[in-house]
Amino acid sequence: MTRPRISARISAISESATLAVDAKAKAMKAAGRPVIGFGAGEPDFPTPGYIVEAAVEACRNPRFHKYTPAGGLPELKQAVADKTLRDSGYRVDAAQVLVTNGGKQAVYEAFATLLDPGDEVLVVAPYWTTYPEAIKLAGGVQVDVVTDETTGYLASVEQLEAARTERTKALLFVSPSNPTGAVYSPEQVEEIGRWAAGHDLWVVTDEIYEHLTYGGATFASIATVVPELGDKVVVLNGVAKTYAMTGWRVGWLIGPKDVVKAATNLQSHATSNVSNVAQAAALAAVSGDLSAVAEMRTAFDRRRQTMVRMLNEIPGVVCPEPLGAFYAYPSVKELLGKDFGGRRPRTSAELAELVLEEAEVAVVPGEAFGTPGYFRLSYALGDDDLAEGVSRLAKFLGETR
Repeated sequence: MTRPRISARISAISESATLAVDAKAKAMKAAGRPVIGFGAGEPDFPTPGYIVEAAVEACRNPRFHKYTPAGGLPELKQAVADKTLRDSGYRVDAAQVLVTNGGKQAVYEAFATLLDPGDEVLVVAPYWTTYPEAIKLAGGVQVDVVTDETTGYLASVEQLEAARTERTKALLFVSPSNPTGAVYSPEQVEEIGRWAAGHDLWVVTDEIYEHLTYGGATFASIATVVPELGDKVVVLNGVAKTYAMTGWRVGWLIGPKDVVKAATNLQSHATSNVSNVAQAAALAAVSGDLSAVAEMRTAFDRRRQTMVRMLNEIPGVVCPEPLGAFYAYPSVKELLGKDFGGRRPRTSAELAELVLEEAEVAVVPGEAFGTPGYFRLSYALGDDDLAEGVSRLAKFLGETR
């Protein structure tokens, strides 16, 4: 009998849909087509100059030419602890911090450390594409709690309780959300946190978009709001979104010391230390002020309002107002099965493919986030490109019969 060349475990992993859409859009642009991409979730701003200079200086420092502790530079771990207290009021010490190769490694290591085969994790859908794969690799079982545009993509305690079983070990909590931009109020965060604590569940909270909220929305860390969660909360974060540092690949995991020690052991065999130069840049970022993100937030807010207004003017498109991150998540369910020049897309994936081919606009379909019938559009791109891209989308979608 011929054995499979690729293990079943790795064969089951799906390619990142967001990166795949972005790669296809860039390939089409390289071929000369004027594609406008709403796929990638990264700020269009450069990394602030003082952070870049810190990296340049680190390159000249012989200390950073060698291995450093697998769990992160001691000064960066302390700076992350200080930044966490400053920004969310959550007090931890450096021994509770693990510096990772981007936020994705923090996600993977959190679930790899917490889950045994068969353990269930409650995941609010729509969800970021990496969460299911990290849970699956850890042997866990994802249990979806599906939300939609009628509730602003917010899950209730009643929905969470209906999904809980005796095998539920953890709740994945994300606010602000990728892909929807949903933000839970402090009162909602408290209610969900108290429910989780009452059932002795772990809470893994991804706070990567903590500084990107708009209007009257405010970020509230579940670890701070619900202290009774105690040592059963793990916080995931990083410099990518706040400081326009997606390519630098520095994230972190904050948790109880035994969890952090176990995750550090895993990382010591998987990658060892994060690039020292990138860590030095991250140290400058988290030790500095938040003026860079304030400037970006102003631009994102302006673009957010423009995008939502334009999307809601398209017949058949319904887009709740996102209050955080830099994504809009409109429903396109009313357009499925309609006639677009002789083609009738039955799914949002088919419609997104048609939009890319015919309108030269790249969006990510809802299938990637666990809820078919939607598009995700990032508004982290220039104002002119945003207006042109949504105008093309409106023109194409308006031609349906």
